[in-house]
Amino acid sequence: NPTNNISRHSYEDISEHPQVEWAIPLSLGDSHKGYRVVGTTTQFYQHFRFARGQKLQLEQGEWPGQTYDAVVGAEVAAALGYKPGDEIVIAHGSGDESFITHKDRPFKLAGIMKRTGTPVDRAVYVGLKSIDSIHQGYAGDVHDHDPLAAHDEHTAEKEQGGLSAILLGLKSRGDAISMQRNINEHDHEPLTAIMPGVVLLEVWQMMSVVERILMIVSGLVVVVGLFSMLIILMTSLNERRREMAILRSVGARPAHVFILIMGEAVFLTLLAIGLGVAMVYGLMVLMQPWLESTFGLYVVISWPNTTELMLLMIIALCGLVVGLIPGIRIYRYSLADGMTIKV
Repeated sequence: NPTNNISRHSYEDISEHPQVEWAIPLSLGDSHKGYRVVGTTTQFYQHFRFARGQKLQLEQGEWPGQTYDAVVGAEVAAALGYKPGDEIVIAHGSGDESFITHKDRPFKLAGIMKRTGTPVDRAVYVGLKSIDSIHQGYAGDVHDHDPLAAHDEHTAEKEQGGLSAILLGLKSRGDAISMQRNINEHDHEPLTAIMPGVVLLEVWQMMSVVERILMIVSGLVVVVGLFSMLIILMTSLNERRREMAILRSVGARPAHVFILIMGEAVFLTLLAIGLGVAMVYGLMVLMQPWLESTFGLYVVISWPNTTELMLLMIIALCGLVVGLIPGIRIYRYSLADGMTIKV
């Protein structure tokens, strides 16, 4: 939600800064059947990226070529049943209902964008020229009207407040801090520069409590699994005493019996770890496209990091420790059964 407008003079000043590679102007304030209408330029379709650098793509139609062309996000098209060529009438304000519509200047739906799982899916995108035309009642040829060009001081003052926000791409990541300071200390008007990465990091820090809770739940699942394995091994000991006695009769030593039980515990633990890792990576491969298109979550598939490998080693060690209990018990059983003569 825009808190204040940005003058075109500030846009020109910032976009022409030596550190800026591209600038995307955004104009908010209108809506279409409850969905936001965003006024922008072709820079948006060229430079906007999501999910680790992916570009916006079209599902149907084509990118805007005329002044009164529009493109919509996938969610808008699905909810309203739109297809290329349909007519769109935008309304003033951002509510679900509006009594002030721009029926005299309808837009033609040129294209429908592919689903991104981001807010892009829930908006209608039109050109800044058309936004200025329907609001300012521009009487001339709208094709020759450049809303970002201030021809003189009077025009600049007249057009002040036409933008809601500007998305900036810098030539170097190292310039981010200095550019943020330059914008925050802008002379022409008070502005605030926000770096999304820093804000998202703060959000994740706020959500760290949830992450810790999930780690605790995961730890409890591992503990329950280890106790289940211990119960199964201990329950089977009495049934396997005859088996172990037969092994002793053919020359097996108590140490061999101990190693046999320990080997079973280690095998079960490693099998569980292997199946768990395989299931995780299998689900990541299968669900990566769905998560990206539905929720905008791009899951990076990579080898386990050092922390994850350490956790797996700890789980394997715990399985080995759990195996000691039935191993020691069957060791004692095998000694007693080996020294007892049964008829």
